[in-house]
Amino acid sequence: MRIDKYLKVARILKRREVGKQLALNERLFINERTAKAASEVKPGDTIRIVFGHREILIRVLEVRDSASKEQAFGMYEILEEKKEESVKEEI
Repeated sequence: MRIDKYLKVARILKRREVGKQLALNERLFINERTAKAASEVKPGDTIRIVFGHREILIRVLEVRDSASKEQAFGMYEILEEKKEESVKEEI
């Protein structure tokens, strides 16, 4: 399944277009390689998504064409989540 569709079906992103934009801006990775929106994902793959000051690493457990809210949470597991704290300059 395409990564942009997977992220939508798994309810990680609300719209496929967001996945496409992340891929275009090289902020989407599959197994630590830059991904395109059409890149295929399969169970066992790791996906890294970089959103501004937040980064998330997930492992694909299952691929489905559609999923209910309950099923969507079983499609992946979060391996790591990082947030960069904003740096304040002292005067």
